[in-house]
Amino acid sequence: MQTLYDAAGGADGMLRLAHAWHERVLADEVVSHAFSHGFRDDHTERLAAYWGEALGGPATFSRTMGNESEVVRLHSGNGPHEEMDRRAVDCFDEALTDVGLTEEPLRGVLHDYFAWATHSRMSAFHGSKDQVPDGMTVARWSWQGLVEPA
Repeated sequence: MQTLYDAAGGADGMLRLAHAWHERVLADEVVSHAFSHGFRDDHTERLAAYWGEALGGPATFSRTMGNESEVVRLHSGNGPHEEMDRRAVDCFDEALTDVGLTEEPLRGVLHDYFAWATHSRMSAFHGSKDQVPDGMTVARWSWQGLVEPA
């Protein structure tokens, strides 16, 4: 069965999606606050690699860029921010349209992944970055949803 990564266009598709999402969040008056402290010049490339790995592509992010614990720490310790999270998901849905990922079931599965990652994985440690455990691995998502580690 084709992976989500391949169905979404592989590395090029992930990069297009990451660029489209990043443009949308920077233009959003609420979500852009998350980037007000600045961000890496290669943010979209790293995001594309991270999403690619999560969606069944190569483990480029984990091998060369970072690990899940670091990513979750970046999103932790800021208290609850439900409106920002909701709007980030809205930006993702709009970015899917921007890059032409409009066919079901792919669009719905990608939405479900991003919503889960935003509302669950990245929002799990509102209280403190220190609560994030070491050794987390990038969560994998398939056509059926979250893939539990073996």
